[in-house]
Amino acid sequence: MTLKEEFATRNFSIYGQWLGVLSMILGFALGIANIFTFNVLIIIFCALLLASTLIILFIEVPFLLRICPTSSTFDGYVRMISTNYMRAAAYGVMALIQWLSIIPKATSLIAEAIVMTLTALCYLLAAVKHQEFVGSKTLGGAGVAQMIV
Repeated sequence: MTLKEEFATRNFSIYGQWLGVLSMILGFALGIANIFTFNVLIIIFCALLLASTLIILFIEVPFLLRICPTSSTFDGYVRMISTNYMRAAAYGVMALIQWLSIIPKATSLIAEAIVMTLTALCYLLAAVKHQEFVGSKTLGGAGVAQMIV
C-alpha cells in the first residue's frame, strides 16, 4: 500500500501517526531552537519537549523497539500506548505541557502544542469511530508492528 492509498483509507489513526511524526520532527527543531533562551522555565519546557520527541519516536516507529537497546521498563510503557485512546491521552498530556509553556513567555513552542493537539484529536476521532489502529507500512507498521506488540 502506497502512502497515497494509506491516506485514502480515511482511517484517522494513520493521520494521527503521520502527524505524530511531524510533531516529532517539529518538536526536535523547536526544542533545540528555544533552549538557548535566558528564561529558565522555557529551558525546562524545551527539555520536556526533547524528551517527548524521543518517546514519540518509539511510539510511532515501533520497529525501533526491536533494534535499539532500551530497558524492559521503557518498552513496557511504550507498549501500553498502543490503542487509539492511549495514544490520544499521551499526546494530550504532551500537548498540555507545551500549552503551559505559554505562561512564562509566548514562544514558537506554541506550534508544537498545536500539532500535538491535532495529533491527539486524530487518535481520539479514530477511537470514537471504532477504527482499528493501522500502522503505516512506511513507518514499520503491518507485519513488523504486530511482532513487537
